[in-house]
Amino acid sequence: MASYDVTIIGGGHNGLVAACYLAKAGLKTLVLERREVVGGGAVTEEIQPGFRVSALDHAVGPLSAQVVSDLNLSGFGLEIITPQARVLALSPEGRTLCIYNDVSRTVSEIEKISVKDAKAYPEFANSFARIGRVLAPLIAMTPPSIDHPTAADAWQFGKVGLAFRKLGKKDEYRLLRWGPMAVADLVSEWFETELLRATVAARGVHGAFAGPWSAGTSLGLLWQAAHDGSAIGSASYARGGMGALSEALAKAAQAAGVEIRTRANVSSVVGADTDKPKVVLEDGAEIESRVVVSNADPRTTFLNLVDPVDLDPNFLSKMRNYRAPGAAAKVNLALSGRPAFRGLNGSDPKEKLSGRIHIGPEIDYLERAFDASKYGEFSAEPYLDITIPSVGDPSLAPEGKHVMSIHVQFAPYRLKQGDWTTRRDEFGQNVVRQLERYAPGVRELIVAQQVITPLDLEQTYGLSGGHIHHGEQTLDQFFTFRPLIGWAQYRTPLKRLYLCGAGAHPGGGLTGLPGANAARELARDFKAGKV
Repeated sequence: MASYDVTIIGGGHNGLVAACYLAKAGLKTLVLERREVVGGGAVTEEIQPGFRVSALDHAVGPLSAQVVSDLNLSGFGLEIITPQARVLALSPEGRTLCIYNDVSRTVSEIEKISVKDAKAYPEFANSFARIGRVLAPLIAMTPPSIDHPTAADAWQFGKVGLAFRKLGKKDEYRLLRWGPMAVADLVSEWFETELLRATVAARGVHGAFAGPWSAGTSLGLLWQAAHDGSAIGSASYARGGMGALSEALAKAAQAAGVEIRTRANVSSVVGADTDKPKVVLEDGAEIESRVVVSNADPRTTFLNLVDPVDLDPNFLSKMRNYRAPGAAAKVNLALSGRPAFRGLNGSDPKEKLSGRIHIGPEIDYLERAFDASKYGEFSAEPYLDITIPSVGDPSLAPEGKHVMSIHVQFAPYRLKQGDWTTRRDEFGQNVVRQLERYAPGVRELIVAQQVITPLDLEQTYGLSGGHIHHGEQTLDQFFTFRPLIGWAQYRTPLKRLYLCGAGAHPGGGLTGLPGANAARELARDFKAGKV
């Protein structure tokens, strides 16, 4: 029986980030990954000889600059590509709208469809940038305890409060109003063009079991702004696919002294409330450590890995009601050439295609796509978030050929008719049919197709319920309430079991912050002799 200071369950990016920081703090750390490769959702897979694509996540969340710096990830081969175009929005009739990192370029684009919206956009962008700067400290801090806030908690909130007061009344009022709002209402206050409204609103429902008219979906825009100052989702990605991020993290971890084991499927955690917790593997092997850290989602951790008799019935009841209904799927394509999209003919579209591509031209289109999932059906007209990473990174496909990564919503984990095993091909064909409306002829370019259903997300990638964020990121499962009220500090009711995954603050996306924050708290507990 090997003994470690820390055993981390799950070699996803947050688990690897936590391992790096803990090893740097002098703790003997082991990472156990059930698959043959580390990375979790940040992996690059070959779907056809010569064609490599980011299997799940296709844009960084955005990755914390502090994490990149602290772990010297660029020194371990990580190169982040940030296109000038954030998102290209398409409409069925051929209208296009490109939103750039540069506000003035975006205004020039919007002027082609609405002078009024072009005038409103700079203030919209600047307001979110200002609010984002106020919220930014929250994502890298440990949420305070509701019952027993510390002096450090009061100090941190005092600084945030001071920054809030400096916003000015207009932005203060906006921040307080926007949090609980439906994102459809927020964008309608700013813009009149449906294509622009829907493109902005999509960030509020990305990965969520919610439509743009659902209350609280504006929170997604505010949290995005906290990460990088913009309400529009990031389009940055790693050269070589997202697996390059995981490879860099693994190298950094091993350089710091972390031991990583793949094909190590954990079946249970025992004795987590004693001085010698053990991780039991599927083959019966036991690994003893002073602390166990779970990078699995909260439902998997507490309902599958821990004996329910070890948990308080009230906590167990709340965890069983923790909401994590999968709503997204992936379709990855190997293409014999670059697809031609409506509205981009007659010009070189390479720059516009280098970011994300949005298909979901109206607010009601997005809402109808969500409606289907409420009744156990995938949408006939889904919301698609697309990247063609080979446009900016030709190494992902043979010369002249491309790969396409398609995030699809909505695709419920539980289907009313049939199941994902029997309806996988139907789902993939439906996505391609919808894509064909915006890129005529794309079907003839398809060399190979990979369909990843919500069931695959659970069975292959370990995401309970197929939820890509380890649980809904709503106001009641957010910040001091993530995953549950009273347990937002990465600790759990079991003294020697911690959380470090996206089910902890600040949630999903390829940011690395849940892992970094959890490692900081655990290192403090080691230093204070609490574990």
